[in-house]
Amino acid sequence: MITGEIKNKIDKIWTDIWAGGITNPLTIIEQLTYLMFIHSLDEKELETESLERDCGERLPKIFPDTPAGQAMRWSSFSTLGSPEEVFDLMSLRVFPAIKAMKNGRLPDFNSRGQMVWPDPEVYGSVSGGESSVNSAFAQHMEKAVFVIPTPLVLDKIIRGLDDLYESDLAEGLDLQGDLYEYMLGKLSSAGQNGQFRTPKHIREMMVELLKPTPEDSVCDPSCGTAGFLISSAEFIRRHYEDDMTEEQWKHYGSTMFSGYDIDYTMLRISAMNLMLHSISNPEIAYLDSLSKNNEICDKYTICLANPPFKGTVDAESINDNLKAVTNTKKTELLFIALFLRILKKGGQCACIVPDGVLFGSSKAHQSIRRELVENHQLRAVISMPSGVFKPYAGVSTAVLVFTKTDAGGTDKVWFFDMKADGYSLDDKRSEISDNDIPEIIRRFHDLDNEEGRARTEQSFLVPKQEIVDNGYDLSINKYKKTEYQPVQYPPTQEILKNIRDLESEIHQNFAELEKLLQS
Repeated sequence: MITGEIKNKIDKIWTDIWAGGITNPLTIIEQLTYLMFIHSLDEKELETESLERDCGERLPKIFPDTPAGQAMRWSSFSTLGSPEEVFDLMSLRVFPAIKAMKNGRLPDFNSRGQMVWPDPEVYGSVSGGESSVNSAFAQHMEKAVFVIPTPLVLDKIIRGLDDLYESDLAEGLDLQGDLYEYMLGKLSSAGQNGQFRTPKHIREMMVELLKPTPEDSVCDPSCGTAGFLISSAEFIRRHYEDDMTEEQWKHYGSTMFSGYDIDYTMLRISAMNLMLHSISNPEIAYLDSLSKNNEICDKYTICLANPPFKGTVDAESINDNLKAVTNTKKTELLFIALFLRILKKGGQCACIVPDGVLFGSSKAHQSIRRELVENHQLRAVISMPSGVFKPYAGVSTAVLVFTKTDAGGTDKVWFFDMKADGYSLDDKRSEISDNDIPEIIRRFHDLDNEEGRARTEQSFLVPKQEIVDNGYDLSINKYKKTEYQPVQYPPTQEILKNIRDLESEIHQNFAELEKLLQS
């Protein structure tokens, strides 16, 4: 999340772009994202070069090993040449090369300024697999346009981004995603559809709960900036990278990750973010996931999502098989039905829902909860504090964890009352020591030891039948018990005496004050 000094640095970049004549916030977001992507490519190349020196072997590169290719690197053009030279290089070579990028490789330019592709036999391919101009990245970058108006504005942005990246506070941040979220917060329409980006530590918690493997296929049908897909990719590389087979790497770079959205800006950001994680050909597509155009069924083994909360959709456009599960126009309920449809049997889901999904009394609310409890395996309900999405929203939410079975399987449901996520719950969201997330992950993967825990504890198990008897209510407050400690108050006469003594003391102080004022 972006606060304090980082916020001030980004605000300055925003002001410079605005003063340069670009006043549409979405255009500013897109242009900054392209430039940050170009910077990130150079960082990735520097890491490859360091690894190459350590292992003594030639590794596949992003930039062609030619003067023209190396000139396109951020570390080259940001420190050399005049603003006019940098502007010409960016508009005539770097940006066109980014748009033409495929399988993690940038094209080269010949002496006449024509785009050419290096021999793959010599330079190899960063991500493996066959080159494809129809990759997700190529599709979504096809209509991208470089609109920075002048060399001076571009120079200010480059200096501002350098200053931003060199800040110690930027370490550990998902800057592209955080930037998009922060800029979106500047729009008057931000959040009107309940589209709030999930903080990185919450995404990582949800991934840790499901523990994806190199054999899984992961989907987020409301992918936004692809945060859940990236967190899943990082988890897989962290736990399996050294042992993955060539076939698994091919799966990792293409069919393992899928995401859908109805915002082309976010799809471009998703494609760029995934490219930086060596995922060159994921299925990132423009698709209204709830509509009749989406016919995906029984395809994925893992679903991770934070779908839109607010608003409704046109009843006529909703896919009929979703309405069969929960006859509603509320997106938060329809998305749960969608998760169940797109998962394979045995597939897992961890999704964020607003609290109303847990206890809403309408037929649609009850039917989706009944579907989870009776026809599948509802495993966990993790209640989160309302400050998790601040400063952008103060909604109360929960994480649902379930497995698609089509044959029931819910025996007991695990409830956890998260009180702290490692950050203050105000708009500042400062880092604090209190953090329930490690405990949530540990306890979820050791549910046998949750047996017998009292309802006064922070986590406990609730039998299925009790949930059924309560109308499938999944609110933790329905089952949590509060211990009330009796308080012993002094006798009434003693309290009255204390009040009189205080009153006498006040009168005495007033009298002394009056004497001082008269002297």
